[in-house]
Amino acid sequence: MLLIMKMEKMYSIEVENLTKKFRHFTAVDNISFQVKKGEIFGFLGANGAGKTTAIKMMCGLLQPTSGKATIADFNLASDYKNIKRNIGYMSQRFSLYADLSLYENMQLFGTVYGIPRKELKDRIFNSLESLQMADKAKTLVYSIPLGWKQKLAFATAMLHEPKIVFLDEPTSGVDPIVRREFWNMIYEAAARGVTIFVTTHYMDEAEYCERVSIMSEGQLKIIGTPAQLKEEMQVDAIADVFQKFVKR
Repeated sequence: MLLIMKMEKMYSIEVENLTKKFRHFTAVDNISFQVKKGEIFGFLGANGAGKTTAIKMMCGLLQPTSGKATIADFNLASDYKNIKRNIGYMSQRFSLYADLSLYENMQLFGTVYGIPRKELKDRIFNSLESLQMADKAKTLVYSIPLGWKQKLAFATAMLHEPKIVFLDEPTSGVDPIVRREFWNMIYEAAARGVTIFVTTHYMDEAEYCERVSIMSEGQLKIIGTPAQLKEEMQVDAIADVFQKFVKR
């Protein structure tokens, strides 16, 4: 019994036969996988493959048609409110308020998650310090570069100290230097035990993940470490693995 309990707690995400249908269209088709606590897990696929729909179900934003999942030790069917308290989410579209300052944005989201005022103030300033943006705390978000906005959005998603953070194409549109800085933030979060679930169209970023999965037409086609997938497909890069599956 103790052994079984320990095995269950290895994973922060457990998905079994998860399916989402919209009338006659199946967006996510019977997918199953597990993600370990503290793992950086890449979730790849072409546009329309079903990635965003799957993430929205795991975040409790969409109800599945069938299947089940355990997210951050909570049952998706019955504990979606607790799931929302224990996850962070950063969408591919910038989700902070352009007409509020950096501090005001973080304060707003921190208040939504019920972080006590004094503790929230400390967390905000610590986050801004780590981003080297403390001197921009009163600056309106619309006036800062896109790369800063993306890093700020990630820091805001982490403000309530979630167990899992879902990142939906977080580095889209930013330059290579900012992408590298963003991935350093991801590594630091994973080192603290946060599970990182990330989608990306940049195949070089997929190489940074501990394991990678590829979705196509709503189905999970393959999953494994970058090295395993390249060896299995007899190619030199994850980009080549991806191209083989999207052509099938």
